[in-house]
Amino acid sequence: MTERCALLLRAVNVGGRNRVPMAELRALLADRLGLQNVKTYIASGNVICDLPVDRHAVRALIAAEFDVDTPVVQRTHDELVAALEENPFPDAAAEKMLHAMFLDGPAAADAVEALTPRLQPGERIALVGDDLWIDYGSGGVQSTKLTGPVLDRALGVAGTARNLRTVRTLAELTAQPA
Repeated sequence: MTERCALLLRAVNVGGRNRVPMAELRALLADRLGLQNVKTYIASGNVICDLPVDRHAVRALIAAEFDVDTPVVQRTHDELVAALEENPFPDAAAEKMLHAMFLDGPAAADAVEALTPRLQPGERIALVGDDLWIDYGSGGVQSTKLTGPVLDRALGVAGTARNLRTVRTLAELTAQPA
């Protein structure tokens, strides 16, 4: 059985700025890069496909075809399952307020210390391997001071976040045979 993975694109949309239409992307990934069993989940940059994948080639293709230069973070099914099992905040009040930020590599050694002073009341963060978990608490993403630029500076590496419900779904989708 072929192992599957999720390619997580950062900050892409179906309209407006950073527009990457998922149907066009699926076709390009299969036709140009030869990726197998390509599917997408919701229109926010979640691609499911068989391994192997050259994520740098995926990024270059998206930049060339859509004029959008976006990090492409890859997680295998096993890595997604491990992230769910290692969730440091199983007591989070709401699944949509708990996010896993999947990083493109190791975070800076002092990333958590740099981010901690910016936490709002009720927010929590934990770095688990190459995943930064953020519990936004009842305030939600709209009230956080953990903005993209703040996270990028502190972490020293690109990443892209998904809420807990999406991470669970991606784990399920990568487990299914194509």
